[in-house]
Amino acid sequence: MSANIEFKAELIDLESARATARNLSGKGPEILRQTDVFFPCPHGRLKLRIFDDNHGELIFYERADAPGPRRSHYQIARTADPYTLLEILQHVSGVSGMVEKVRSLYIVGQTRIHIDQVKGLGSFLEIEVVLKEQQSDAEGLHIAQTLAKEFKIMENHLIHVAYVDLLRQQSASPP
Repeated sequence: MSANIEFKAELIDLESARATARNLSGKGPEILRQTDVFFPCPHGRLKLRIFDDNHGELIFYERADAPGPRRSHYQIARTADPYTLLEILQHVSGVSGMVEKVRSLYIVGQTRIHIDQVKGLGSFLEIEVVLKEQQSDAEGLHIAQTLAKEFKIMENHLIHVAYVDLLRQQSASPP
């Protein structure tokens, strides 16, 4: 399985984050419209990420729900027929949640910087340091922490759960 060191944080200043990401990457973002459909999974998480009618990814990942940068293991299977795959998975297991977002993707070295605008939640920064083979967690953690400083991320901005969990918490809270 592939691995990365990642963290997620609520964005306080969206425009400042965009400027920082652009300066670090040296170019503008790739804009991705994504719908993530989650399925019940006995351990880890299973989601189908749909980009459009002809492009999707089935993603399995395991990651601790803990604040700050942490290791995530993942596998990705790409599909040219995401809606048929969605129908099959819905029929077999049902759906446990859905997240719609517009992601601005910036690449800095081995790191994916995501500035996400999540429907119903707001704006977030996600940093994924894709670990190279034989690269230690400590090296990835150092890169993630350095980038957190660049974006002026404070500990109280960190999010320790997935977007789908935040949406569930929001819908479970009384008005």
